[in-house]
Amino acid sequence: MSPAPSLELALQWAVGLGLARIDAQMLLLHSVGQPTHQRAWLITHDRDVLSSPQWTAFQNACERRAAGEPVAYITERKAFFALDLHITPSVLDPRPDTETLVEWALELLTPESHAAVLDLGTGSGAIALALKAQRPHCALTAVDASLDALAVARSNSEGLHLPITLRHGNWFAPVAGLRFDLIVSNPPYLAADDAHLPALRHEPLAALVAGADGLDDIRHIISAAPLHLQADAWLLLEHGYEQAAAVQALLQAAGFRQLTTRADLAGQPRCTGGRMPSSGTSSSTSDSTPAHD
Repeated sequence: MSPAPSLELALQWAVGLGLARIDAQMLLLHSVGQPTHQRAWLITHDRDVLSSPQWTAFQNACERRAAGEPVAYITERKAFFALDLHITPSVLDPRPDTETLVEWALELLTPESHAAVLDLGTGSGAIALALKAQRPHCALTAVDASLDALAVARSNSEGLHLPITLRHGNWFAPVAGLRFDLIVSNPPYLAADDAHLPALRHEPLAALVAGADGLDDIRHIISAAPLHLQADAWLLLEHGYEQAAAVQALLQAAGFRQLTTRADLAGQPRCTGGRMPSSGTSSSTSDSTPAHD
């Protein structure tokens, strides 16, 4: 298609290439320098003609999307819980289903709460920043084993003016000796031979796969969490839709109570949590310090 077409014809070309219309709209908005959520702008400018550079940029973006690359990596932006996040291939593309975890955490934190909250495997910082935006008095600590991921989270924290504490290391290692009022995590939970992995080839493998059954990291988090939770505090975990029973069993074996599973937007069991007993945790926690002190 040459010379450069109108916005309307460009969209028709992209849909003909096999792209979902919403993906094509977001990529077209990005190519012309408009916010990717301003789809109404395309309606009022549908007869505008793209410049040659804009048309080239749009064609390249559509070809990347047709090859399976997430829109978020192409535009380097993603909306999550009303936040506009910077996204790179160093972090997972945040899914709407993860908002289920955020909503649950917000139910446990009053608007005036000063709770100390830990986000394990923060990636882009999506969960921690969404919680900080809604509960500004809470002290959010976000941990990730990837320095590249932490750089993205730091960029989002600074860009959104939402201060959180970022720490580098594997799971609880960077917060040794600290205890929290709430721990949340969207850890890797796919099995090494999961059938979905080919479709996720553009995303960081370390943030997706957790051993033969996908539960290795969840096991570690659950077993170590009692050393880092205050009495009556909750641990909330995102997991695969077929893993709820296994996660509940692991939580029960670790001494958690009030075991609960929440469904995602599609009605699939997506998040499971449990509460530490009010009688306290193992005596080995007696030397731990509250993270907000």
